[in-house]
Amino acid sequence: MTDMNSLLEPGMLVRHPSRDDWGTGQVQSNIRGRITVNFEHCGKVVIDGERIDLIPIFDP
Repeated sequence: MTDMNSLLEPGMLVRHPSRDDWGTGQVQSNIRGRITVNFEHCGKVVIDGERIDLIPIFDP
């Protein structure tokens, strides 16, 4: 898992780097590099933190 993904906690907002159409997502869990995110236009998705670097949103 990348350093940035390891900092993601439930409730944090993120974006997927190559799926802008999914919109903003809220982290639901981050367990051993498997990050569950609920995206506004896609629903709940489990992301492999070893393969995808999610982009945190600090100022929505």
